[in-house]
Amino acid sequence: MIDAFYTDEFVLPLPPGHRFPMEKYRILRDKVSLSACFARLSIPDAATPGQLALAHCPNYIERIETGNVSKDEQRGIGFPWSDRMVERSRRSVGATVAAVRSALQHGASVNLAGGTHHAKRSKGGGFCVFNDLAVAARVYQTDAIAWLNSAQNGSISSRGGHHVLVIDLDVHQGDGTAEILRNDPSVFTFSMHGEKNYPFQKEKSDLDIELPDGTGDAEYLTLLDKSLSRIEQCFTPDLVLYVAGLDVHQADRLGKLALSDDGIEQRDRMVLQWAQQRKLPVAAVMAGGYFPDLDHLTDLQLGVIERLAEYSQQHQKLR
Repeated sequence: MIDAFYTDEFVLPLPPGHRFPMEKYRILRDKVSLSACFARLSIPDAATPGQLALAHCPNYIERIETGNVSKDEQRGIGFPWSDRMVERSRRSVGATVAAVRSALQHGASVNLAGGTHHAKRSKGGGFCVFNDLAVAARVYQTDAIAWLNSAQNGSISSRGGHHVLVIDLDVHQGDGTAEILRNDPSVFTFSMHGEKNYPFQKEKSDLDIELPDGTGDAEYLTLLDKSLSRIEQCFTPDLVLYVAGLDVHQADRLGKLALSDDGIEQRDRMVLQWAQQRKLPVAAVMAGGYFPDLDHLTDLQLGVIERLAEYSQQHQKLR
């Protein structure tokens, strides 16, 4: 059983006709609740200003929190500013921080939202206000000193390392994550994304794999396998942050790729098998998914969570 952190109770008011499918979070949480045999649902604490400042400019944090955000900035983010937008954004980051801490104890955990990888150090974008991945990586590293001093015997936190691997398999490049963590040798950013998809001006990750429109299961999985092998040659992580976006699926209205249901499952199992062989804790975020059929989308997301729960169970047996 794994911890699953949710934030859908912190409703972000959107104007009629807004294209972001906010309802998907509640639907997914309801499905997880009905499948309580493999996940414990929890509401996370909000990320603190100090935690956010590990990845974001203090001036940007203050402007977001006080509403000193221009109309152009709001258009870039994709959401109108409100107090509830700020609270939900802080809770979403807090959910990924909580997922990391849980994964260190149980092998795996998940944020039912998250994956706000377009937020940069001093700028939001693409429905992302604060970058949960960059903040969680930095909080983990800050906590590592305390874990080294008080590690419990047999816990994953006693590994003693602080190197983070971000495996971003959302269809959109994790440009904000790449920008914030650029030139940080303790974090490796890997993004496998649509070449012609948003953002149209890409940042440089430690490893970028750009996919042509229409990429299907076989080509995708071959490239993923080769990429994981490349990472193994140059980086030794202590933690995996897994961005398990479903917008690579053929049913996604924004993704332009062609993975099947089976391809999604094989993708997850490839990532988790790679992590399992190295006995790594995995904290996952659900990230993108823009299906016309939200029931189909959330069924696939539930499958991701089930696989993470299996991973946690296997991981604890090997401890």
